[in-house]
Amino acid sequence: MASFIECLEAAVLAGRVASGELPPVGSRLPKDVSVADLSKPGLETGRHGGSLRLLMGRAKDTRMMVVYGYARLVGYDRDFNLVPDILSGIDIEEGRIFTMRLRKGHKWSDGHPFTTEDLRFYWEDVANNEKLSPAGPPRAMLVNGERPKFEVIDETTVRYTWLSPNPFFLPRLAGASPLFIYRPAHYLKQFHESYADAAELELKVKKESQRDWVALLFRKGRQYRNVNPELPSLQPWVLATKPPADRFIFTRNPYYHRVDSNGRQLPYTDRVVMTIASAKLIAAKTGSGEVDLQARNLQFNNFTFLKRGEARNNFSVRLWQTAKGSHIALYPNLNVSDPVWRTLVRKVDFRRALSLAIDRHEINQVIYFGLAVEGNNTVQPGSQLYRKEYRTRWAGFDLDRANRLLDKLGLTARNHRGIRLLPDGRPMNIIVETAGEDAEQTDVLQLIHDNWLKAGIKLYSKPLQREVFRNRIFTGSTLMAVWFGLENGVPTPDSSPRELAPTSQQQLQWPKWGQFLETGGRAGEAIDLGPAKELARLNTEWIGAADRASKERIWHDMLGIYTDQVFTIGLVSGVSQPVVVSNRLRNVPEKGIYNWDPGAHFGIYRPDTFWFADKGGKKQ
Repeated sequence: MASFIECLEAAVLAGRVASGELPPVGSRLPKDVSVADLSKPGLETGRHGGSLRLLMGRAKDTRMMVVYGYARLVGYDRDFNLVPDILSGIDIEEGRIFTMRLRKGHKWSDGHPFTTEDLRFYWEDVANNEKLSPAGPPRAMLVNGERPKFEVIDETTVRYTWLSPNPFFLPRLAGASPLFIYRPAHYLKQFHESYADAAELELKVKKESQRDWVALLFRKGRQYRNVNPELPSLQPWVLATKPPADRFIFTRNPYYHRVDSNGRQLPYTDRVVMTIASAKLIAAKTGSGEVDLQARNLQFNNFTFLKRGEARNNFSVRLWQTAKGSHIALYPNLNVSDPVWRTLVRKVDFRRALSLAIDRHEINQVIYFGLAVEGNNTVQPGSQLYRKEYRTRWAGFDLDRANRLLDKLGLTARNHRGIRLLPDGRPMNIIVETAGEDAEQTDVLQLIHDNWLKAGIKLYSKPLQREVFRNRIFTGSTLMAVWFGLENGVPTPDSSPRELAPTSQQQLQWPKWGQFLETGGRAGEAIDLGPAKELARLNTEWIGAADRASKERIWHDMLGIYTDQVFTIGLVSGVSQPVVVSNRLRNVPEKGIYNWDPGAHFGIYRPDTFWFADKGGKKQ
């Protein structure tokens, strides 16, 4: 491979190489480099240089560079197939034995070798350390509650062996927010009590004003949070700005493992400049030409405004497909603390009435110009699991039927304003809480407000900061929330159906049930609603299913229950995502899929291969 690598040093690194601070590019790369396939239509080899400008709504969005950078042990390609990336290869036997091979000579961003010691350190000293991981290893590392057998075969080969298949392992490694089963051991050992001098470690704890060494190690080692410029990385760009800041610089990783077909080390762009701005101003700033690539915090209703700025500011606006089960969905909290509301929202006819009292056609016409797909939060037509009834069940606008269902529940008493009364005499005021970042959600909620009022229900919207928003839901303070629908709206039978069952605290409709499962019963609440129990049982059955036909049957059983029970209230789907791209930026797809997981937004399109042409659109 050494002969393959030409003298294609990035100019920005040439001075450091000349001074001896960095070795030449051929010595920095793994012996078996990963070669980017740029032979497909619309792609071409590029050149080094330039700063890619992005806008983000929060300082915590430095994590998005781990999402966009998308260096993963295994990752999705543009066709959503799982392929090795950081790994040179992986062998899978019986769906339960995973033998992983690292690239020989691969190095962290600080030049230290990346070896199986980094995976061993994570497994033995982090995931199985009772102080660092009191709940044990992550769920994706457990099958039927059992941990895998972990073996270090040699410096570049490890093996994980479970007694039964683990279908969640590789998708979690490839996720937008991935499971990191490795850590930079050479850096983090100085913060670990098993390796560091006790006196020196105590001084570091005090200097950083941390509670103990556990808190210090977490603070220093957050790979996804991406807040420590000293933390070695395998991503294409590494953080160079220490928080807090309102402008973050990410510089190229000199030891990144990928090259193009000419042997030119990726990434092409030298820097990424992330400017923090109010989420409400991002569309305006984007339209005035302050970015080179932007989709985050842009909504479909920004499209016309953005199109007007194309010629003046030398960018183009593209519309990418979205793959969520619903572009916007309502989440009644079945774990709400208020006992009266809890009893009510757990009655399926109440949830059905709320859904029937929403005019989705009006929402589609007024907000989305009739271009969206009206219906439930479920799989989309692009999925082989799609059935029309999953989209339409309890999703037609029928105020008469909604009112009959509410009357049948005994909610017949009303106040002088025509608002129905709860069994304890309170008016039926439903507060829908939002993360406060999306004006589009506010517009949609206003239309629902007008519909629900005709059913005797008063809707109030309450914007919150995202952290407060989630914490209120987790604690049961929130009655109803608005968020996106199913993350993966185009699954196959081999995709996990876990989104349809209580499996995570992050699920806004039943956070305490999900937390109970996540923690093995140590926190949260046991599921005490029959249909939700059945979904959990079916999800467990899918995990152990031996053939694709069984998995497909389970999927349909779960989709039928989920939509019939209206555990979430989907509104519209298929809303296009505006993507603004500088006319100088190459290799960004004209048409793409904008999705969190799978997809990592831009991640599957490998932004390390995006490059800047000159003003005339030619290489320099």
